[in-house]
Amino acid sequence: MESHKTGSHPPLRRRDGHHARVTFEELFFDLVYVFAVTQLSHKLLHDLTLAGVIETLILWFAVWLGWQYTCWVTIWFDPETPRIRGMLFGAMLFALVMSSSIGDAFGDHGLVFAGSYAAIQVGRTAYIAYELGSSHPLSANYRRMLGWLMISACFWLAGAFTEHWIRASLWVFAVLCEYISPMFGFALPILGRSRTSDWTIEGGHLAERCQLFVIVALGETLLATGAMLAETDTWDIIIMSAVLATFLGTLAMWWLYFGISIKDATRTITKSDDPGCIGAYLHYVHAILIVGIIAAAVGNDLVMSHPNDGVKVAYALVLSAGPAIYLIGSSIYKGVVYRTVPYSHIIGGIVFVALIPVLAQVHLIAAGWITSGVLLAIGFWERRVHGHLRSQPQ
Repeated sequence: MESHKTGSHPPLRRRDGHHARVTFEELFFDLVYVFAVTQLSHKLLHDLTLAGVIETLILWFAVWLGWQYTCWVTIWFDPETPRIRGMLFGAMLFALVMSSSIGDAFGDHGLVFAGSYAAIQVGRTAYIAYELGSSHPLSANYRRMLGWLMISACFWLAGAFTEHWIRASLWVFAVLCEYISPMFGFALPILGRSRTSDWTIEGGHLAERCQLFVIVALGETLLATGAMLAETDTWDIIIMSAVLATFLGTLAMWWLYFGISIKDATRTITKSDDPGCIGAYLHYVHAILIVGIIAAAVGNDLVMSHPNDGVKVAYALVLSAGPAIYLIGSSIYKGVVYRTVPYSHIIGGIVFVALIPVLAQVHLIAAGWITSGVLLAIGFWERRVHGHLRSQPQ
């Protein structure tokens, strides 16, 4: 990987269309998010209520935004330099504390979660803005970004001193500040607004960073299945059948993402006239994809822990919702890449909704096989039309 200096500014990555490899610093940073995804799936598993779903979604978007904003820093600036590496490891420490507090973020650990998260977002952005000074092309963008993150931090911290739905409402507003503000170029009075054409990125690197986060989420799903199996005293045919069903479902999700459109996604970003805009869209889409993976992991945990139990309504909802949300995210992702939404994903989503009352009538082991079977069928269908999709003009 090459970089070039701009005075005393942090060195920029090479941004001329060549593929910049993902560094060991970035991979090390991503490790903490294995723990974060595990914490989120465990929180949802132990609170399968409407309140639990809403709380998990709020916390997930915070986890995702913390990773996403840091990811853009390492896309622009060389993480192998001491200044950026130090910033990255500092953010990693706060992310570890934040992840540890997820389980009780809506209880006694609210201030720990909010404070750690605000420290990541504001601290990282303020540091980069300071390092850039006033003459760098990205300086104005980072000042606007810092303004929005400071606004959202006020709502994160205020929410930590409230309880229940007031906390949730304030934190939702904080999430919206950070999630929507890039769509408007971080527009602020006096400071103006940024353009996506200013966010010059290297397409292959951005695609690879998103792919690695998906691997993190899918890996956590497999780890959970393995942990459940290790804790089981009797490895009978039922538990081994549950292992196979959950494994095949995870494999199908892997195939729908990595086996079909990865190279095309990289090419789409690289060839785009506005790679920053495409990159922003893909980051938004991956937030949806990984919500689906987290929900599917919860479904797998239910199948592994109680394979012979009947499916409750809440179980049926999460078993269907995980794959359905994943298909929604995957369809939008492929819509960005191919400019067309695959019919297999639309029909698959409808099938999963229709399956909810069916799943409520069977045992969890059967439900696991049904949902995995549908995902595998969609994967085979998508593979058959893949050649046609690739032939479409990009």
